[in-house]
Amino acid sequence: MFRLILGAALGYVLGARAGRERFEQIKRLSAAAADNPAVQGAAGVVRAKVGELLNGTRRR
Repeated sequence: MFRLILGAALGYVLGARAGRERFEQIKRLSAAAADNPAVQGAAGVVRAKVGELLNGTRRR
């Protein structure tokens, strides 16, 4: 339990030091990655595979 609290406190302090600017930078980079056609294509393939797996297990 102590390690969990220590980890949360450390994460909070490091996050607070990074500040809003770093948060906005990460947000912009993740939005750019999500808009990338290659990433969207890969996400479509993953969605199709998961759909196949779920449909296959429902029939049994």
